[in-house]
Amino acid sequence: MEAAAIVLAAGAGTRMKSKKPKVAHEVLGKPLVRWVVDAAHAAGVTQVATVVGHAREQVIPLVEGDTQVVVQEVQNGTAGAVLACADAFAGFDGSLSVLTGDCPLIKPETIARLAQVRDENNAAVVVLTMKLDDPTGYGRIIRDADGQVERIVEQKDATPEEAAVNECNSGFYCFDARALFDALAQVSNNNAQGEFYLTDVLEICRNAGRPVLALATDDAAECLGVNSRIQLAQVTKVMQRRINHEHMAAGVTMVDPDQVWIGPDVKIAQDVELLPQVMLMGATEIGEDSVIGPNTRLTDTKVGRGCVIEETVAIEAQLDDAATAGPRAYLRPGTRLCEGAKAGTHVEIKKSTIGRGSKVPHLSYIGDTTMGEGVNIGAGSITCNYDGKKKWPTTIGDNVFVGSDTMMVAPVTIGDGAIIGAASCITKEVAPDALALTRPEQKEIPGWAAKKRARQAAEGK
Repeated sequence: MEAAAIVLAAGAGTRMKSKKPKVAHEVLGKPLVRWVVDAAHAAGVTQVATVVGHAREQVIPLVEGDTQVVVQEVQNGTAGAVLACADAFAGFDGSLSVLTGDCPLIKPETIARLAQVRDENNAAVVVLTMKLDDPTGYGRIIRDADGQVERIVEQKDATPEEAAVNECNSGFYCFDARALFDALAQVSNNNAQGEFYLTDVLEICRNAGRPVLALATDDAAECLGVNSRIQLAQVTKVMQRRINHEHMAAGVTMVDPDQVWIGPDVKIAQDVELLPQVMLMGATEIGEDSVIGPNTRLTDTKVGRGCVIEETVAIEAQLDDAATAGPRAYLRPGTRLCEGAKAGTHVEIKKSTIGRGSKVPHLSYIGDTTMGEGVNIGAGSITCNYDGKKKWPTTIGDNVFVGSDTMMVAPVTIGDGAIIGAASCITKEVAPDALALTRPEQKEIPGWAAKKRARQAAEGK
């Protein structure tokens, strides 16, 4: 049977103490609501609607494109949020899951299982439940004498006996779509909050004679919501361990998994070693036999096989096989280290190609540069690529040797095989195989230092 989903992302999240709505806060580089939307798609859901309300201008860009955006104009409760989707699902006949947009740990398998249980039993609704040692703040699952779900009671409306129940509502459901929207018309706001609760639908469906079922989760962490910075840190830690476990099971070595953070879209090959304090985010890819870290952050960066990257920040960069970076290298967007190339200690490279086997070993800045093979850049060398208004290119041919403390003032070209003397300022084209020097003549005054020391002694300095 066809499956669809509604993602509730309209909550204000005032306890976050933030200018951003809570569903826009991130876990390992991905907004909370995107975790839920992506889980729905991975579960095989064919149609997803996202309900937005508070600070919608920040949420809509996160979900538009692969979900239908529905605006809840009046924040009057979860039933109101779902009812706002009535037009979006007009004529839909099948399993309609309702998912909470601030619960990023929900698994696709769980969403699919909810729909499967509903379909197999022709139930009006299946609610995902969890048992908690401390159920404070959660709606309680109230069962009848036969153990069937009777209703869900919010904590503020619960009697002392009901509040003592530790089976709780996760906030995830799968409904028969027609039964859902029929029941929503009967929901009232006669409760402590004066809101229209989606949970009331369960009792309405039960009274109509339709099966109301519960599916207990084996892992309550799947249902953890985020309403504070503390809870954001808690779900991040759970997700960190979940992702790291998957990579280690696939052949990735981590000396200390608690000190490695990997985003959900990162791809890591077998026999990669990740050392402590490594962060891999975005669409980063790591080739086999590479060693990353310690103290390294890679974002949207592609790393080849057999690379060694130590104490490096790289953003939208590419390192081909056997390239090395660090310690303390900064590879900015558009940087490519070709096979066997090196960006060494305290080196910054921006929008440049470092050719096969070429080296920028230490204390240098290379920007807007195309560098050939077998080049050696001496310490303290800089491509002067910015004139205050525009960036200019530098071209360095194959097998060039650049002495230490050299300024290459762009636009400039250095031909194949050229040698640049140390402490030069290169402003003109250098021919292939030439020696280029701009060093001033050294002058020496014999005995000057001794005379200075004697004069200072006589003056008592």
